[in-house]
Amino acid sequence: MFGRIILASAGAMAIAGSAFAADLPSRAAPPPYLPPVPVFTWTGLYVGGQIGYAWGRDNADFTTLNPAAPFLSVSYSPQGVIGGAHAGYDLQISQWVIGLEGSVDGTSLRHGVPFDPCCPPMQGGTRADVQGSIRARAGIAFDRVLLYGTGGAAFTGITNNYSLGAPFFVSEGISKTRAGWTVGGGLEYAVTSNWSVRAEYRYSDFGGFTDFPFAAVAGGPLSVQHHLTENQVQAGFSYKFDSWAPGPVVAKY
Repeated sequence: MFGRIILASAGAMAIAGSAFAADLPSRAAPPPYLPPVPVFTWTGLYVGGQIGYAWGRDNADFTTLNPAAPFLSVSYSPQGVIGGAHAGYDLQISQWVIGLEGSVDGTSLRHGVPFDPCCPPMQGGTRADVQGSIRARAGIAFDRVLLYGTGGAAFTGITNNYSLGAPFFVSEGISKTRAGWTVGGGLEYAVTSNWSVRAEYRYSDFGGFTDFPFAAVAGGPLSVQHHLTENQVQAGFSYKFDSWAPGPVVAKY
């Protein structure tokens, strides 16, 4: 009888010890916390650079008071490398992206042609060294691919050169800054969350203007009416700064 009591007590103690051990907290390391994968967005401030090629047309109409020098129309075709830097800000709302961008480019656009409206022979040329723009951007994003259109104001510095042959042997350069408009579109791809590459085409119209070279030479005042338009294709890259928006809130239990 006494032995049965001892065996029963030992069994009860074993069962109670198992239950107590089951209630103890586990010493195993918790599984590592995996933060959610961030969703890519085009929203943010960015800076970058671009380089490409541009070609234009400058239609120049020459008139003079000299009756021996009739009206003459000449077309210049300036072309050359164009490259520089840009900066802007984009805001993405659902799939739509809107923004504002400014750019500045140095160019090697130039072209000169000889012609002979009268005696003496004359030569003219057009050169555009610096250009800039302030444009709106709007497009649709397919995750890291952005198709966009762009348009706004464009600016350029133009120098028109004129020279006369014998018997005068004189030359004159007239420089001015012109404002016009530009419109185009492009494709941009985000390689990472910060870096992206792009390809863009734009058409620019800098309007008409008039030069008056050699006012007292070659038989009277000379008037030259210009109208410069331009096409350009450029490839570029951008770096988008990280957004200052707060990160996602993680619930803790």
